[in-house]
Amino acid sequence: MTQPLPSAQVGNTALRVSQLGMGTAPIGNLYGGVTDAQAIETVQKSFDLGIRYFDTAPLYGGGVAEKRVGMALKGIPRDQFVLQTKVGRLLRDDDSIEFDYSRDGVRRSLEESLKRLQMDRVDILLVHDPDSLQEQVGYRQALNEAFPALIEMREQGVIGALGAGMNQWQMEYEFAKHSDPNIFLLAGRYTLLEQTSLEFLDYCQKRQISVVLGGVYNSGILVTGPTPGAKFNYRDAPEPILEKAGKLKAITDRYGVPLHVAAQRFARSHPAITGLIIGSVKPSEAEDNRAIWDAEIPSQLWADIRAAGLVEDGAPMPGA
Repeated sequence: MTQPLPSAQVGNTALRVSQLGMGTAPIGNLYGGVTDAQAIETVQKSFDLGIRYFDTAPLYGGGVAEKRVGMALKGIPRDQFVLQTKVGRLLRDDDSIEFDYSRDGVRRSLEESLKRLQMDRVDILLVHDPDSLQEQVGYRQALNEAFPALIEMREQGVIGALGAGMNQWQMEYEFAKHSDPNIFLLAGRYTLLEQTSLEFLDYCQKRQISVVLGGVYNSGILVTGPTPGAKFNYRDAPEPILEKAGKLKAITDRYGVPLHVAAQRFARSHPAITGLIIGSVKPSEAEDNRAIWDAEIPSQLWADIRAAGLVEDGAPMPGA
């Protein structure tokens, strides 16, 4: 029998999220065409499995993911799920993307997302990849305009929590120190292969800022293993990463544990981590993600990984 998913508080807010969330970039046709029916079935299957936290963005399929999430969740009581979307990228009529981290851009982005979602509110708004602009330009506009606009929305009760979603921790660290966020979505920088963000995670834990992890499989190599063409950080994995992944897989294979199962379990072991956002493109993937959550992993596997020097000394191990 499937165990209920645990939930966790978002920062110091009244929001709680299931610790396993669904990422919706895949149902926005990220990896190939997906029908509305398949996308809706995948979201609804995730909900049936106890996932109550859904992450989306205007960028995903040029609004397609938001529309499909809205269709799938329509009719479900609004207080039964937490919905997170992003600001900073506006969709033009010609299907191009306009970067806009201004106060007006933030409000316009939310209004357009609500129309696509066919909902009257979202719970969490994240500033989406401000480093996509020339780094200091995006950072300054996000800090000086986007974050104040989001804080104002939170104070007005329009949203419940705010933060940023990025593939780097350094800029998120600066936002944590110089603004008032509740939550960060960090993709790919705290995984079984990479723990570069430990300083940032420790800071967020002290400040009571939630961190939700995406990209826990590092773009695929922690699923495929070190095979030819394996991806790391959206590119072909370099030789040192292939070698490290091979060593990790040799240990997990020794205990009969798939590498991606160990990767998911490791990622949620740091006490600063509120939850994981993992994408699904079909119902069977949602079922697999949910089943992994309850998987039993021998404690000696983690001891062997530590003894082999394959994780940073400051990284907590599961069960420790």
